[in-house]
Formats: sequence, C-alpha cells, structure tokens
Amino acid sequence: MVKKETNSDQLIAHIIKGIEEVKGNDIDILDLREIENTVCDYFIICSGTSNTQVNAIVNSIQKTVSKSLKDKPWHIEGSENAEWVLMDYVNVVVHVFQKHIREFYDIESLWGDAKITSIETNY
Repeated sequence: MVKKETNSDQLIAHIIKGIEEVKGNDIDILDLREIENTVCDYFIICSGTSNTQVNAIVNSIQKTVSKSLKDKPWHIEGSENAEWVLMDYVNVVVHVFQKHIREFYDIESLWGDAKITSIETNY
C-alpha cells in the first residue's frame, strides 16, 4: 500500500488548529524551503505554560491531524519531561516548548534566514 502525500498546507492548518484547541501560545511558522540543506520544509514553533500544557498541545495536534488527515508523526521526542517536544511529520517539524526553554534555545534566531509567519490568537 502506497501512503498518499499529505499536502503541507493542509497539515500545517490542522497542526495550528490542534495547538489552538488547547490554547498554545506564540505560534510561529518558519518556511525553510528557500534555505539549502534543511531537514524539512517547515518548522512550527509554539509555547505552553507548563509540562502539562505542552503534553496537551502534543496530544491535541496528534488527535487533530490523525482524525482529519489520517496521518501520524514519524517520530516524537521529548515527551518524558515535556520541556521541548519535537514532532516530526517529515516535511513539517513541530517544536512545542515551555516558554523559558524556547527563550533559551531561540530557534527563530538560529534559522534567521527563514520566512517567519506569526499566527495571531484570540485568547
């Protein structure tokens, strides 16, 4: 059985929806397609206020994407301490941080050449 390609735009929309369902903060999309030798096309970065919320965000993303697109992450890392959880959907990699860990690693600056789109939230 050949796995059908999931449109990156659709995947991103459902990931954002999953983040917003549990009130994830500071959502940024980094478009890496114009940068050479990147591991994926997009990073989606967001923050939670505690390890409980970080895990809730990860679970919400998984549930939303699975239900809508019948897709699941290729790999998830960091769930044990839930300070920085990485969800790998191959072309789209999601980083869910606790705020202080996000500030420390400052991924947005590391990928400064990427086009960054910030998602406004109403909560």
